[in-house]
Amino acid sequence: MRFVENVEKKRYQEFSNNHPKSHFLQSYEWGEFCRLAKGQIPHYVGMEDEETLVATALLLEKKTPLGYSYVYAPRGFLIDYTNQEYVKQFTTYLKKYMQEHKIIYIKIDPDLKYQDIDDEAKPIPDGFNNYALYDYMLSLGYIHKGFYKLYDGNQPRYTFRIDLKKDFQDVERRFSKTFLKSIKRSQAYNIEIDNKVDVKTFYELLKNNSAKDGFLARDLNYYEKFCQTMEDNIKFFNARIRPQELLKKIEKEIDEITELIPKSPKKAPDLQNKLNRLKKEQEEFQKIEEKEVVVCSLICTYTQNRAWSFYIGSNELANLTFAVSLCYYEAIKDAHQQQKDFFDLFGVVGDPHTTYKNLARIYDFKRKFGDEYIEFMGEFDLVNKPFLYKILPFLLKIYRKIRG
Repeated sequence: MRFVENVEKKRYQEFSNNHPKSHFLQSYEWGEFCRLAKGQIPHYVGMEDEETLVATALLLEKKTPLGYSYVYAPRGFLIDYTNQEYVKQFTTYLKKYMQEHKIIYIKIDPDLKYQDIDDEAKPIPDGFNNYALYDYMLSLGYIHKGFYKLYDGNQPRYTFRIDLKKDFQDVERRFSKTFLKSIKRSQAYNIEIDNKVDVKTFYELLKNNSAKDGFLARDLNYYEKFCQTMEDNIKFFNARIRPQELLKKIEKEIDEITELIPKSPKKAPDLQNKLNRLKKEQEEFQKIEEKEVVVCSLICTYTQNRAWSFYIGSNELANLTFAVSLCYYEAIKDAHQQQKDFFDLFGVVGDPHTTYKNLARIYDFKRKFGDEYIEFMGEFDLVNKPFLYKILPFLLKIYRKIRG
């Protein structure tokens, strides 16, 4: 076997596109995006077996003031993890690579399931597990960073994945009744879904989410660069409504129900509830002067055989009209039509009852899509300089404080 320090772009893309474990975070394009937007230096390395590429890794290097650097390989390596000889040899090559390039450590978080879990994130007795591989990684010198439950690592350690290798009717059967009901209710608002790349509108909606959910969105330039470098691997799903048309429809319904209530005393309570809801919608739509407005924008990412929801921005009108559910539904249906293996909802917590921010609510929403709740193995560090590895977090904290 032979280590390849610089895998040529076309060869890297062909290997990653055709690999059964392909991930957009391991793509050549993601490396270029991280170069432009994050200041990380991408290295595209690999391993050959008799001149056939059998492994690749995207290594994102970050320089330090110490003359050393540290590296992150998002979602680990593209390699057959069941082939211990491949994993061992590639690890050996990476250890040598770190020594030659003054790298303190390499962090990986493989796209590998750790164990089967139930809806409470508890192990399923006699279910699948990857304990043997976990132990093997430790035997090769990798340091596991813990089984964190929230968003403590570079990537979420839990997610929901929807199996698309079946008829779409079977996919829908896995959706909750609540989710399907929200899709049906969204039809009342004549929502149009388009795929226009509109970064500015998306960004304004994302800022609304960040203010509500308590996280900081990156600046507009960050998302513009993302869309530029990942343009062949992404797709927008924008939910558009026409407030004035909806307002006329609502006003007509209000008049009809107002007349009907005195004539139907048995149905009066239900009719009154509907009337109250319509009046609330009327009040919201009266605030809008535009003829058309995008209320939700979902960005999905793809490899040749897989799909992920990645970024989403929405406002209060999206919740009112069930546009968020509709965007996800259309994206899942589109991925199925593209014959993707799965649709990944890209991250939930491993503690469904957490009180931290609104993470439990996000879990509850994504749970409605059904299918598999997945626990990944988590982060491993392969360390070259133990002392620098130990003090690096402290030194970086001081450095960033000095820089302001």
